[in-house]
Amino acid sequence: MIRLTDVTKDYPSNHGVRHILKGINLTIYPGERIGILGKNGAGKSTLIRLISGAEPPTSGSIERNMSVSWPLAFSGGFQGGLTGADNVRFICRIYGVDYHPRFKFVEEFSELGSYLHEPVSTYSSGMRARLAFAISMTVDFDCYLIDEVLAVGDQRFRDRCRVELFERRKDKAMLIVSHSHRYLKGNCDRFLLFKDGTIEEHSDFEEVYFQYKQQIGEGFQSKEEMVREMN
Repeated sequence: MIRLTDVTKDYPSNHGVRHILKGINLTIYPGERIGILGKNGAGKSTLIRLISGAEPPTSGSIERNMSVSWPLAFSGGFQGGLTGADNVRFICRIYGVDYHPRFKFVEEFSELGSYLHEPVSTYSSGMRARLAFAISMTVDFDCYLIDEVLAVGDQRFRDRCRVELFERRKDKAMLIVSHSHRYLKGNCDRFLLFKDGTIEEHSDFEEVYFQYKQQIGEGFQSKEEMVREMN
């Protein structure tokens, strides 16, 4: 279980303190898949970073009784001067897992070829994302944090990512940030909508997506009209 209690997150700006998250309370149970919606800048990615431990909250507490992945395809933890292979080795040492079978998996899944033995600083953003996703799949986490990761690469690679994540890890908890209604509806059973730094929870996808569309100024006259358009 992961529990957030009265979590806030503020950032300084040229116009004063920006209050991104305001008193968030959320509990994530094993095996749940939670979809997250909200307009750009609403705090979705911030929430993912806080749960992963990449950043601390300004106030409140986050209790983790499950192992949590870093945000999938997040490459900010890579050492640019090291090769892709050396970064795999480094991650394996941190998590205390055997390097050799995991390197073989990363090599085959990422399809980076000889670039795995080149410094990560020479990679394109897409190559870094492929490496990050492949490494994420080498460690068995209880909860995976997904921030639009499956937009990485061509359709064939995205299909492989879906199989690896949603079929082979179907018993894992997941938090999924996405703007795709098909992606969220097909993979989630709980939904969170960000509004002015707070979250509303819904179990009805059509209702939460209707509100989200209203929020970003692409509203439909009714939920029925939206459903017709989605289908």
